[in-house]
Amino acid sequence: MRGWFIIETRFKAFQEKRMKIFSEVVKKYWNNQLNNSEDLNKLAENIREKYNFLEKDMSFIKDHIRIAMGLDPRGEDDFQDEINIIKNSKEVKKPIIAKIEGVCEYCDDEDCKCKDACKYEAHIYRRSKGPIIENNKCLNCGECVTKCDFGALADKIEFLPLIDFLKDEKVPVYATVAPSIIGQFGEDVTMGQIRTALKLLGFKDMVEVALFADVLTIKEAFEFTKLVKKEEDFFLTSCCCPVWFNLVKKNYPKLFQHMPPSISPMIASGRFLKKLYDDIKVVFVSPCIAKKAEAKEANLKGDIDFVLTFRELREIFDTLNINLKDLPKDEKDQASFGGRVYARTGGVSFSVKTVVNRLEPRRLIKLKAKKVDGVKKCKQILDELSLGNIKEYNFVEGMGCNGGCVGGPRTNINSEKAAKLVNEFGEDSLIMTPFDNINVMKILKQFGIDRIEEIIEDNEVSRLLNRE
Repeated sequence: MRGWFIIETRFKAFQEKRMKIFSEVVKKYWNNQLNNSEDLNKLAENIREKYNFLEKDMSFIKDHIRIAMGLDPRGEDDFQDEINIIKNSKEVKKPIIAKIEGVCEYCDDEDCKCKDACKYEAHIYRRSKGPIIENNKCLNCGECVTKCDFGALADKIEFLPLIDFLKDEKVPVYATVAPSIIGQFGEDVTMGQIRTALKLLGFKDMVEVALFADVLTIKEAFEFTKLVKKEEDFFLTSCCCPVWFNLVKKNYPKLFQHMPPSISPMIASGRFLKKLYDDIKVVFVSPCIAKKAEAKEANLKGDIDFVLTFRELREIFDTLNINLKDLPKDEKDQASFGGRVYARTGGVSFSVKTVVNRLEPRRLIKLKAKKVDGVKKCKQILDELSLGNIKEYNFVEGMGCNGGCVGGPRTNINSEKAAKLVNEFGEDSLIMTPFDNINVMKILKQFGIDRIEEIIEDNEVSRLLNRE
């Protein structure tokens, strides 16, 4: 097999090396040791020597340094104005997933796992001298990125431009964390310790996005009772997974009419916090590459400023010597059991059903849920619905990753263990359902909402919770 020894020693298992490159970049930039192109060139040379790359691999290394900085690759180009771009940047720009030149020439077809990575989406991934991504079809699920062991594809990391905001005392930065975060930094690490660690990084505070899942659960329950009036009616939930949402929107326009205009809990967290506090930045932490793309959609842009993954945040903690297990526990009970189990398959359905049953306990048309996960199963259920094959369900929940968000591409633990910990964390909540969460009403009252029914009336809150 052509070039196998070279692949084995230089590019094999690059996902771990990629995080080490990111660690080196963070360490240098955090300590004010990356100030110009000369500093970047020295860093690239150190990485080349440390990981046994060859001189001809320098463009590959430099591009992965750029990706770690949140910048586009430039191929053969030397470092130029990258530091100035970071210093003056307020965002990481699209595309989220970038192609790195050079490595695919060493990869034999029979050994390449990524060529079929998108076969259940739209055959958007093709091999020639390297991958070709058709961005108008890409769901940004991250499947192709995680399947490539050799670093030919990578998602940009959004931490470097954030560092300057974290160090600026005039700019409050809030972290909003996905429900699937529990257990990702150690089974014995509490949410309160994660909050403390984030404050050590410079964050003002940490908020559970599960709180905003509670808000959206109530909205979707009202939407369900309004839209599902007959046995043949059905409802596609929209308020969680961007892969599911975009799969429906891009490929099933008729079914898209059965999806309410709700935003995701991530977007809601940014919108509400930015209304409550002036001139802040909001950073979402999750296991999801698709969330990086969602935050940059034209009608959502600006609600969330940066997205970090669990794997990236773990590397940041390790690089900056923050040991979570040794930290004090700054605990807050913000969300219900229902909001917290959004993290795994079936969580959205369970949560919405508990509220529907509270709103209309004698409802004749009961909520009957169909829960699917993984792009393949999502497409199968949508194909069934397109053919009119609706049998025993009227509420469809789709999650792009197997197991739900706990199976996301940038998790630190396996999905089975993560789902177990999510359920346990949910059970620890003193709030059983979103309907019982007094934190929800506290937030809504700040927007002039006195009755929960007003959440779907024409007012500022309903506008905040809807896509344009």
